[in-house]
Amino acid sequence: MHAEILRPVVVLVAWSLVMWGWMVAVRVPALKAAGIDLGRVRGSKPGQLDTILPPKAQWPAHNYNHLMEQPTIFYAAALTLAVSGDRGGLAAVLAWTYVALRIAHSIVQSTTNMIGVRFLLFVASTAALIGLAALAAVAVF
Repeated sequence: MHAEILRPVVVLVAWSLVMWGWMVAVRVPALKAAGIDLGRVRGSKPGQLDTILPPKAQWPAHNYNHLMEQPTIFYAAALTLAVSGDRGGLAAVLAWTYVALRIAHSIVQSTTNMIGVRFLLFVASTAALIGLAALAAVAVF
């Protein structure tokens, strides 16, 4: 029997791939509209496209990058709990809360990009992550 905590892990992995698709669907046409030939471009500096492409074309890319950052802590904590035998309960609630808030953060950042709303979602998701990390620490120490 698998641990309930693995379900939100899989959902966040899937959501990250949805955001990858969204990023590609928005960014490639913006690159073409800007006259950038992907076959000829060699390397770039972080943020360089922010000066070339419209902000709305960059927002899904920025969010995809964010999904490769803090969620790594989520994955480590959730997998620690799963391996340690946690079958759900509070850990699962915190994990689902984290995932729901990160999905909401993605939608806000990739559509309206309202910083105040994004910040509140980020803080709330971080609070859920802190709780999850604390449970993981208790499970192994």
